[in-house]
Amino acid sequence: MIDDVATDSRNSSENNRPPSARRTRRVRMTGKERREQLLDIGRTLFADKGFEGTSVEEIAARAGVSKPVVYEHFGGKEGLYAVVVDREMRRLLDMVTGALTAGHPRELLEQAAFALLDYIETYTDGFRILVRDSPVTQSTGTFASLISDIATQVEDILGLEFKARGFDPKLAPLYAQALVGMVALTGQWWVNARKPEKAEVAAHLVNLAWHGLENLESKPRLVGHRKS
Repeated sequence: MIDDVATDSRNSSENNRPPSARRTRRVRMTGKERREQLLDIGRTLFADKGFEGTSVEEIAARAGVSKPVVYEHFGGKEGLYAVVVDREMRRLLDMVTGALTAGHPRELLEQAAFALLDYIETYTDGFRILVRDSPVTQSTGTFASLISDIATQVEDILGLEFKARGFDPKLAPLYAQALVGMVALTGQWWVNARKPEKAEVAAHLVNLAWHGLENLESKPRLVGHRKS
């Protein structure tokens, strides 16, 4: 009974304190925790609204802070966007390069296709950000640069395969761009469709890529009337 009276007294005292005094009792985030919170909020908003449609005011409001806090951590919306994009780029590249473990080229194609589809399925917001147009001030992190970075990981594998088949390994970068671009653009469609199932999408991608590679002409020729 005495404890109940004491508790009621404390609650009454707390309620009678001015709001500014009560707010100071909240647990404050560390700088690192606040930065991660802002990154999570920015990632969600950029995926939903794009760079132009997202404002510093909305980011700050979602975080329950003032605009200067966002500027303090990232220098503005552009800085926050750059960090979000960089994280997603590294995450996807790590997933692709980490997946390329098999020795047989067809299995490598399957692993690369699955890695991208796994990323889309698990980090959908991140993929939506990567395939959106970057702001004009952003020189990196575009969808094209993403494809190029992944293709760089693939071209060494293709170069060895070309050399083994007697083809010109100098053409490996071109084919790497074509293969990765095919998978990436299919993924851009699949992020919304989500049908067929992931494994079936991977199988069809590899079917097209592998059977094209399997019957590859060492010196491809044009069959139409245009020759140049």
